[in-house]
Amino acid sequence: MTNKLPAALPDADDAHFLQRLRPSRLILPVVLGLLVVGYLFWHSYKPGELAPLANADWRWLLVAVLVLAARDLGYIYRIRHIAETELTYRQALDVIMIWEFASCVLPSGQGGTGAAPFILEKEGIPLGKGLAYIMVTALLDNLYYVVMVPLVVLIAGAGLYPHEALQTGFVATLRVAFGVSYLFVTLYAGLMLYAIFVNPKSVRRLLVRLFSFRLLRRWRRAAYRHGQELVRASQQLRGAGAGYWWRASVSTAFVWTARYAIIGCLIAAFVPMDTGTFLFIFARNITYKVILLVAITPGGAGIAEGAFPTFFGKFIGTATMTSFVVLLYRIVTYYLYLVLGLIFLPRWVARVFGKQPAQA
Repeated sequence: MTNKLPAALPDADDAHFLQRLRPSRLILPVVLGLLVVGYLFWHSYKPGELAPLANADWRWLLVAVLVLAARDLGYIYRIRHIAETELTYRQALDVIMIWEFASCVLPSGQGGTGAAPFILEKEGIPLGKGLAYIMVTALLDNLYYVVMVPLVVLIAGAGLYPHEALQTGFVATLRVAFGVSYLFVTLYAGLMLYAIFVNPKSVRRLLVRLFSFRLLRRWRRAAYRHGQELVRASQQLRGAGAGYWWRASVSTAFVWTARYAIIGCLIAAFVPMDTGTFLFIFARNITYKVILLVAITPGGAGIAEGAFPTFFGKFIGTATMTSFVVLLYRIVTYYLYLVLGLIFLPRWVARVFGKQPAQA
């Protein structure tokens, strides 16, 4: 069996990046996820509980596919616009697919965002500008979260948390994690806004001083580097007009709303649902994502599947159908991008490194 690889990699950073995305890294998340789904089926399966599959509303499944496609098209448009059209649509497609693949392969805390500046640099965007563009996406993503949380709290109220798990103390822990994450994201978004638009150098000094304390000193160098990135981002983005920020903001709201709507579309395919329930599921998805943010496994594998029934099982009905929807959800939002990544990554490597492929 032969695989086409670049004849030579330009430097050690390139080799390290590709090493982190090597196909063997897929084994752990795939096995973890499938083991959890298999356990859910084994633990919950009862004959006849999969009967709703025969009466599935395929129109909702079509809507789910369309929402998924619209989300990816929105991502392509957003990164191309934020990069000031320095990317062609073909390049933007590759960037998003490799970005999503990295999010699936790397731990959730790192995600594709850590790999994105490297990806943009290989597309011909200087590192400083690439960091600025990634900071725009991070800022807008955080602001979407900051704005949406009060709205979903208004929609769902106390039902935002899965009270079915009250006996385990899970809800109390989730409340704390949700509150802490919201406070952190709000403060960080405010800091980024001030740094980019007002005074980046003062924020850099603040970060260095903050991380000069003994307990935080080990991260001082990283804090200074982040401060430098904020300064460069500010220099790069100061001249962007209102139209630039308006389109970037609208596209961000579009892609994240589509991302959070997928679960509701899948559940609606098997369970009759009104608008209020759909919005309720959308709201609870916000707290569900907190679990994935703190997951240490690649792409949240195993944890995403295990937590799903706690958050959404009551809307589906039987435990067996819940297990099926878990599997379907992870297929369209996770395993699909593993497959697409395996298709796009070799072609992207051959294109951006500009080498004649060698047989290995």
